[in-house]
Amino acid sequence: MSRAIIKFIRLSPTKARLIADEVQGMNAELALASLSFMPNRGAKYIASAISSAVANGGFEPEEVVVKSCRVDAGPVLKRFRPRARGSASRIRKPTSHILVEVSKPESKEA
Repeated sequence: MSRAIIKFIRLSPTKARLIADEVQGMNAELALASLSFMPNRGAKYIASAISSAVANGGFEPEEVVVKSCRVDAGPVLKRFRPRARGSASRIRKPTSHILVEVSKPESKEA
């Protein structure tokens, strides 16, 4: 089993989790192919993490499966925007940490 972590991505964890749930349990080669056709910005980051995890273990993409793909919340950048009558509104810019684990598929011998 090998893993890869990408930290401090300027992407909301909620949006990244939608993509991470799609590829969990898939073959790594199939996951990379399906992520390349997704229009979401987070698909590029998750594809990068999967290919990095495959390379970290010294595997080929067709021989491993995505065991887990987890997206955790990182620190939130807080900015302020001026509003009417001298007040201000807070702008939250969330960040994410992506953790991907790949492993060889377990053969079911009974």
